[in-house]
Amino acid sequence: MGVFRYLTQFFRKYKWYYFFGIFWLLVVNVVQMMVPRLLGNITDSLAQGMLDARGLLMYALMILGIGLIMGFGRALWRIFITGSARRLEYYLRTKLFAHLQKMSPNYFNRMKTGDLMAHATNDINAVRMAFGGGIIMATDAIVLTLLAGGLMVAQVGWQLTLIAIIPLPILAVSASSFGRIIHSRFKNVQAAFSTMTESVQENLEGARVVKAFVQEDEEIKRFEEAAQKHVDTNVHLVKVWGMLEPLVQVLATASVILIVMFGGRAVINGSISIGDFVAFNSYLVMLIWPMMAIGWVINVLQRGRASMDRLNAILDEQPDIYDGDNAKDVDVQGNIEIKDLSFEYEDGHKALKNINLNIKKGKTVAIIGRTGSGKTTLVNLLLRLANPPRGTIYVDGVDINDIKLKNLRESIGYVPQDNFLFSTDISNNIAFALEKTNTIEVEEAAKFAHIYDNIIEFPEKFDTMVGERGVTLSGGQKQRISIARAIIKDPEILILDDSLSAVDTQTEEEILKQLEDIMNNKTSIIISHRVSTVKDADEIVVMDQGEIVERGNHDELVKQGGLYANLNHKQQLEEKLGSA
Repeated sequence: MGVFRYLTQFFRKYKWYYFFGIFWLLVVNVVQMMVPRLLGNITDSLAQGMLDARGLLMYALMILGIGLIMGFGRALWRIFITGSARRLEYYLRTKLFAHLQKMSPNYFNRMKTGDLMAHATNDINAVRMAFGGGIIMATDAIVLTLLAGGLMVAQVGWQLTLIAIIPLPILAVSASSFGRIIHSRFKNVQAAFSTMTESVQENLEGARVVKAFVQEDEEIKRFEEAAQKHVDTNVHLVKVWGMLEPLVQVLATASVILIVMFGGRAVINGSISIGDFVAFNSYLVMLIWPMMAIGWVINVLQRGRASMDRLNAILDEQPDIYDGDNAKDVDVQGNIEIKDLSFEYEDGHKALKNINLNIKKGKTVAIIGRTGSGKTTLVNLLLRLANPPRGTIYVDGVDINDIKLKNLRESIGYVPQDNFLFSTDISNNIAFALEKTNTIEVEEAAKFAHIYDNIIEFPEKFDTMVGERGVTLSGGQKQRISIARAIIKDPEILILDDSLSAVDTQTEEEILKQLEDIMNNKTSIIISHRVSTVKDADEIVVMDQGEIVERGNHDELVKQGGLYANLNHKQQLEEKLGSA
């Protein structure tokens, strides 16, 4: 398939825009070819003393009319071609963004944010330039060359025209060679830009860590290295571009010299009139312009092609997680059954081993265990952020792989560990899953999450901007807003993944008490490393190294004297020491 295969749909829709744009571009090119002939006629008439004031006025009006047509035509081709190029930029950027939305979480573990940002900015801009200015200049170069060359032959004959275009074959061969080099080097430029962008993005996100560890100088040095590489790759490209443009100019100048020499002699010999020579030189100037533009055209088109290659690499990627042919919508009630579930990641790490769970609607199951015991992996499989083996996880008796992703995820209220908040106000963060923000629902959800009192203390209340990733809020406030965001969905399944770790035990108890009424009617899964969070669950599952090692309620597990009892004892001691 062609390098621009993902643009086929766009060109089907906007082909007539390009057609009319090129049509008016051709009209302008044809009309402007009349000017040299008029100048030639004026020159001959003046030389022969045959031009009076009336004739001069007529020629002036004709040139003015040509200028008006050219101005009108140029306005139209800019609207059609340049406007379409901007639409192409929008189309490609939204297509790329929509494609990234479909990709699985694992894809973003492999790809750098800075690299993706470079694709969405520089690469798309390069493609726009190729299908805007590139098409305009390429059309000009081809049409003006043919028209000017043809009129030159008609004006003074093929011999003098042939002399004028001697440099063109040299230019064509040189341009082809330079084009391949430009294509390769521009890819390196874009890769260097991606690295530099990633360095900036990562440093700004980790600004507090950088300052806390006094690594400002080291980070400046790292950025300088990335920036220098970007400069070096650009200079490497400019060296080629810097040689191509002077070469074009030298060959164009050579044409002028040849015409002055041979054309001047023809005028002296009387083979052609001085008017013909003026017209011929005007056509030659028009021919020199596309000759000089060839270098720019090749540069822009090759940059566009190189950038489209890079974009294709992303658009060709297929998501790991998608709706299968048998996927269907299910009226999710919240009954979850896990049978002999084992799971390992691509690197061979075995995260889960022989997990068996049966969670009935309205029941609360807590999962507790050390870091790395597989708790979050289990949740990711329930959300299908990773694909579980077929026949291992069922929701209401239906294999989770046969439930449509949108249907499944809309039925689950999920509070993740990282509590990501968007750079908007508190109200919109809570109402993130709603089509339209409902003030009453937002406030009720905030009360259930025990964050309402904190919010109304802010000067802007629910309109308070939280900053990038919720930077203006404390960890506990971010967690409770995340809980409110999950509650407002009114999901059939509620999953809290270590989402109370940043609040004190008293606040934790108050939040859980507030959530009791909601959790009584929903299937709830609470993941934590704190016993105080899970002790009131209907069933507590203790995991270690990817396996369920203990299960039961709080009292039963304490009596068993195993891992849970040991963890409970340690945390009780910590609380006593903390209150002493």
